[in-house]
Amino acid sequence: QVQLVESGGGLVQTEDSLRHSCAASGRSLNTLNVGWFRQAPGKGREFVAGDVFTGRTTDYTNGRFTVSRDNTKNTAYLQMNSLKPEDTATYYCAARTGSIPVFVDPEDYAYWGQGTQVTVSS
Repeated sequence: QVQLVESGGGLVQTEDSLRHSCAASGRSLNTLNVGWFRQAPGKGREFVAGDVFTGRTTDYTNGRFTVSRDNTKNTAYLQMNSLKPEDTATYYCAARTGSIPVFVDPEDYAYWGQGTQVTVSS
């Protein structure tokens, strides 16, 4: 069973940066794809960025958010730059068995972190 523990949320101002961490246990991260999602109040959970176990990454933020991982620490990261008030949401990391496509549907992920709140003030 894979467990994901997140850290790194907080209250920031517009144009600030923030880095999320997602520490995995129970399985080696290099066998998993990692996806990052967010959910604002009253909205569905949406994909923001992710990678596959081979290293390929993708993001839906025009490059403002980037993903990385340190397999020696079994930890994935989401670097968020140029934050905007509309980025305010609860952020989640998720994982699934490694496969070539980057899956963007939350239903394709079996394992989830607890979520961390990010609030961006104007």
